[in-house]
Amino acid sequence: MEAQMKKGLLEMCVIFTIRDKTMYGYDIMKQMRQYFPDVNESTFYAILRRLNSEGYARITLGEESKGPTRKYYSITESGREYLNNALRDWRNIKEIITRIGIE
Repeated sequence: MEAQMKKGLLEMCVIFTIRDKTMYGYDIMKQMRQYFPDVNESTFYAILRRLNSEGYARITLGEESKGPTRKYYSITESGREYLNNALRDWRNIKEIITRIGIE
């Protein structure tokens, strides 16, 4: 899959994953790797950082484990708007592709 297309789809899938609950970054990555096994771990974390820096996701710090402090991600109101727009665009693209006859 072309890199830019995959990046957009990954972003949409990641923010969709946190739409209803706060999740630990590693758990998000594990869940997404079931569907995108060829995507590098660092790519998922880069998406999470970008979603946070753009205000679509919020980071809260959890209790320290034996390693670094855990970061938990949740969606923001602007993230919900971003997700709704991405889903609308995705549905429009799927409809166009179907009308063309591509399956």
